[in-house]
Amino acid sequence: MQPGDLQAAPPAVRSESRRSWAAVFALARFEARDLLRYAVVLVTLFVYVGYTLWGLLSEREGMDAFPALQNVDRGTQTAPLLLGIALLVCVNRATLRSRRRDTDRHFDVLVMEPWRRTVAHVLSVVPFAILTALVVLGEFTWQALRPGAVGHGSVAELAVGPLTVLLCGALGVLMARLVPVVFAAPVLVIGLFTFSVFLSAGTGDAEWSRWLAPVVGETSSEALPSDLMGRPAAWHALYLIGLVLLPALGAVLVGGGRAWPLKAGLAGALALALTGAVAQSGGVSAELTAARERATDSPEKEQSCVREGASTYCAFPEWTGRAATWAETVERVQSLAGGSAAKQRLLVRQRIDATYGLSGDSALATSTTPHQVTVGTRWGGNRVPEFASAVASVLVAGDETKAGELCDGRMVTVMWLAVGGADTPLTELRNVRLDDALAGSAIVLTPTNPLSMSAGQTAVVVDLLKRPRAEVTAAVKDHWKELTAPGVTTAQVARVLGAEVPEESDDCEA
Repeated sequence: MQPGDLQAAPPAVRSESRRSWAAVFALARFEARDLLRYAVVLVTLFVYVGYTLWGLLSEREGMDAFPALQNVDRGTQTAPLLLGIALLVCVNRATLRSRRRDTDRHFDVLVMEPWRRTVAHVLSVVPFAILTALVVLGEFTWQALRPGAVGHGSVAELAVGPLTVLLCGALGVLMARLVPVVFAAPVLVIGLFTFSVFLSAGTGDAEWSRWLAPVVGETSSEALPSDLMGRPAAWHALYLIGLVLLPALGAVLVGGGRAWPLKAGLAGALALALTGAVAQSGGVSAELTAARERATDSPEKEQSCVREGASTYCAFPEWTGRAATWAETVERVQSLAGGSAAKQRLLVRQRIDATYGLSGDSALATSTTPHQVTVGTRWGGNRVPEFASAVASVLVAGDETKAGELCDGRMVTVMWLAVGGADTPLTELRNVRLDDALAGSAIVLTPTNPLSMSAGQTAVVVDLLKRPRAEVTAAVKDHWKELTAPGVTTAQVARVLGAEVPEESDDCEA
């Protein structure tokens, strides 16, 4: 070969670095699509999304038509837990695929290091968490746009669902690296559930142990103002973020990752989890306790009042827009009354018992303030006839305390005023009674202490509700003084109004 025959070498081709993250993201996308091939994930996802959409698009009536957004955000947390459990089991199985098929030994000749494959499995859960976040956001937005919605939601509360999905997926990957057998994930699910039950029982459902669970549900018959909730939602979200990062980074570490940023991230995740756990277990502060007592005992110090018609309506700031809705019920009841009651100025005051936060469920005591009527924080459904009964009883008796002592024939007048003007009066009467019946004696629910109806009073009211409304209304107005006189019997009321006289006597007569 002559020197002149030498040719220049072709330029070197730079091969892709083993540290490229493009392959990790590509594998994560593949694994995310592969998870949809698992029937349990597909079915659970379909049930979760479908049930949520069905609940939003179906006709909402009663109290569902008047949501409190500080309750709606908590309502989005439980359903994603079912999807998370399905992902835990299936991500664990997907991570163990190469071990089951005996292909682990081939990975040494591939571009991607083994620990990066672990990262890809962890990232494969992210699309499901994003989908959960979209469902949660859509559900909350839909409820917030309802005409009867009140209150304020919490971003931290809304984040619980997506974070729970991420946590379950990370636990599935970590379990695959620590215990590489397929039955370990179901055992982990059962073990975590059993542990939570025994922890709650062993600690007496203490504050610190209760908030260790990903989802902390609290229910109450009434909604509380947002600033009185007392839930450490932000600290709990921080705690969940730490919990998500701990198994995710731990799985990568067990999978062969040894870089110092990984170890530093693991330490940071532990610090986040511990900080959130300690902060969320602090209990109710003295300031919040004082605010709750003030709202319970002296609500007028926290409320603003508006005038609607002849009456005044006082409510906590988040409910002031509902005064017009309450006024419709008051005007309906007063339109059936006679005498001075037809134009009586009432003070409708919103009252709550926030002493024990969301865990409290005690009845409100009656008020001795003349012509004051209590209204709660929930509305719609049975709450409407309950409030109407309270308005009617105050118009007849003068105040709530005296109304609770009614046992004579005035109860017939009260119940006629309460439900006589409703579109479906018999249904309203059934709904406001504790036994949901139209015969016999029963307890009548109100926002405060209940009223009581005898069997005879029930028979007379049902008879009146079956007659023409205008006819009964005219008779009530004409004989108002007689119908509301203390001591009037049910038989006397029946004779005056032309109803069938019952054989049963009033309870107070007996």
